[in-house]
Amino acid sequence: MAFYENTLVVKQDLAEKDLKDLRSKYNDLINKSSGKVIKIEDWGLLNLAKKIKNYNKGFFIHYKFEGNGQTLNEIENKARIDGSVIRYLTVKYKKLDTNIEYFNKNKKTNEKI
Repeated sequence: MAFYENTLVVKQDLAEKDLKDLRSKYNDLINKSSGKVIKIEDWGLLNLAKKIKNYNKGFFIHYKFEGNGQTLNEIENKARIDGSVIRYLTVKYKKLDTNIEYFNKNKKTNEKI
């Protein structure tokens, strides 16, 4: 099994309940398709550099997980047909660093001592 990071960009007009449902839906999807979620980061509502499907902003949900090809196929198939997902990106890593949070509001954890 390899380590992956998956980032979902979802529509800006979703309610908080819909965001929680979407977060748990993809969490369950990864866990059920022979994967293991290590960490979920909610980056919040961020501006997009360029309009995507007439949206200027999007909610970013970032998953760090361990999985295989079956897991990736399941995620991509669901994200492709899900109406709330604007974009998604999956990156493979040899070693996954769970300490770094790129959009953490508390910057002290990212600073080097």
